[in-house]
Amino acid sequence: MTEFNDDDVRTRAFQLWEEAGKPANKMDEFWYKAEQQLKEERIKHELKTPDNL
Repeated sequence: MTEFNDDDVRTRAFQLWEEAGKPANKMDEFWYKAEQQLKEERIKHELKTPDNL
C-alpha cells in the first residue's frame, strides 16, 4: 500500500494553491483537495493490475 504523509499533502496543497493564483484564506480547501487527490491516486495504484497477468 502506498501511503502519504502531511508533507505530501502540504506539497500538493501548496501546488494547487499556486495554480489557483494564491487566493487568500483558502488553504484549508486546498489541503482537503490535496488529501482527496492523494487518496484517489493511492486507490488507483492499488487497484491497478500488473501488466504480466
